[in-house]
Amino acid sequence: MPAAALKPKPTQSTAKRPVLLDLPYAPVEKRPLPPGRPREWYVTHNRRLKAMRLAIALLDSGVLMPNQARNETIRNTAQLIGVHPPSDTTCHMVRALMRYSR
Repeated sequence: MPAAALKPKPTQSTAKRPVLLDLPYAPVEKRPLPPGRPREWYVTHNRRLKAMRLAIALLDSGVLMPNQARNETIRNTAQLIGVHPPSDTTCHMVRALMRYSR
């Protein structure tokens, strides 16, 4: 088999444009939340968003396993990225997100 046949073809997403991973993070434009939901829905929604941001920041900082992410570690990360300190429930949710992302 010729060596050219073994060369992997670029995927469709990277064939047309280069992938730049070093670009600075630009947050997505915020949209208003849908009106008319119970208050608990908004609390849960915002808690999930916060947990997701914290889980991503922890993974980027090298904390890869949920058992490495103690409450103090999560709260220190929150301070680094400029988020209010999370509650114990949010810390638990961060660990759950890290666990199920595998």
